[in-house]
Amino acid sequence: MRNQLLLFGALLLYSVSSLAAHPFSKDIVYPFNELVKERDTATFASGCFWCVEAKFSQLEGVLKVTSGFTGGHLKNPTYKQVVSGTTGHAEACNIVYDPGVISYDELLEAFFLSHDPTQLNGQGNDIGTQYRSAIFYHNASQKEKAEYYINRLTQQLIYNKPIVTQIKPFTKFYIAEDYHQEYYKNNPNQSYCRYVIQPELERFKEIFKDKLKK
Repeated sequence: MRNQLLLFGALLLYSVSSLAAHPFSKDIVYPFNELVKERDTATFASGCFWCVEAKFSQLEGVLKVTSGFTGGHLKNPTYKQVVSGTTGHAEACNIVYDPGVISYDELLEAFFLSHDPTQLNGQGNDIGTQYRSAIFYHNASQKEKAEYYINRLTQQLIYNKPIVTQIKPFTKFYIAEDYHQEYYKNNPNQSYCRYVIQPELERFKEIFKDKLKK
C-alpha cells in the first residue's frame, strides 16, 4: 500500500507535465476549456455500487454520485436482472464533480486505491461480471488518462497480478431503483453495510483524509 501511495503521489505531480509528454495519438484534440468547466462526470465500476457511492461521496469536489448500470445490452434493466449476470451491465456510479476542486486524475487515484483492479469479474466475495472493474470514459482526455495510469501501474509492478480493468466508451447509464441511492447512508446498520462497506470506507477515508469533505 505504501508503494502504491508513493507512486500515485508522483503520478499526480506529473499530471500536467508527464501527461503532456506522453505519446498521445495525434488525432486526440483536448478542449482548451477542460480545466475551467464548472462540472464534469466520471463513470466507474469497481464492485458493488453501494460501496463505490459511499466512498466517492466523501471526496471534496464530488457534487453527486448516482448508482446505476452501464456497459450491457439490455435496455432499462432492473437490479434483479443485472445481478443475474445475463444483461452484460456492470454496477457503476456516475460521479459528477467540480474540476476546479478535484481533478479526474485524483478520481482515478481514488478508483484504483479503493478496489482490487486485478480481480476479474468480481470484488471480494461479490462475484460476477456485474461486479467487474471498468472505467467508462466520456471523452478522449479521460480515455488517454485511464490508459496512461494503467500502463504506469503495470510498468512499476505495483500489483502482483495483471490489471484487468476495462476501459470502455460511455454510452447509456441506467439509474438504479431509488432504494439503491445513498444506500449506505440510509442503511448503516444493514449487515452488508456494517461488515463489508464500513471497513472499506474507513480505510478509504484514512488514505484520502486530506481530500475529504469538511
